[in-house]
Amino acid sequence: MHRSLRSNYVSRSRSPQRQHDGDFSVEKYGAKTREKKECGEQLLAEYATMLGFYMASVAVLTGMATEQDRLPKRFGLLDLALLGIATHKLSRIIAKDRITSILRAPFVNYIRSAGAGEVEEEPRGRGIQRGIGHLISCPYCVAPWCATALGFGLVFAPRVTRFLAGILASVATSDFLHRAYLAAKKKA
Repeated sequence: MHRSLRSNYVSRSRSPQRQHDGDFSVEKYGAKTREKKECGEQLLAEYATMLGFYMASVAVLTGMATEQDRLPKRFGLLDLALLGIATHKLSRIIAKDRITSILRAPFVNYIRSAGAGEVEEEPRGRGIQRGIGHLISCPYCVAPWCATALGFGLVFAPRVTRFLAGILASVATSDFLHRAYLAAKKKA
């Protein structure tokens, strides 16, 4: 019985659609999208380079932490909450803050003010310059890098990291209170 099931499965012809599903060609990445301009800007080689740098950095830092027996067995809930809020604020400061635009300027073009001390920018240039522009102008994109830096900071320098994360969490709390105040003022 097993033999007949196997032969039926193997001898079954594959549809043209199923034959294309096994194609791992990078060149066909955007073949089905209607957003050709957006897809044309996908910098896969540059993203791969940045991802490789990120993964290599994480591997080296993890190796160092393991060798020094510094990796925590688990994170406490308060540390996770502190790191989460600090990551949120740090990623907004890096990607959107008006004052830190000097750090992003080589990689982005200013578009307009986004209010509340933030700016809207778009990546510029070609190749890795544009890839970095995509990374550092997007708070969602840069957040894993921020979380990783804060996480390893907690491993290698916990007192300093908690202090700095506390400052970032305080600023994030202040930002939300400012927005709540403005919303309440508009309703009144």
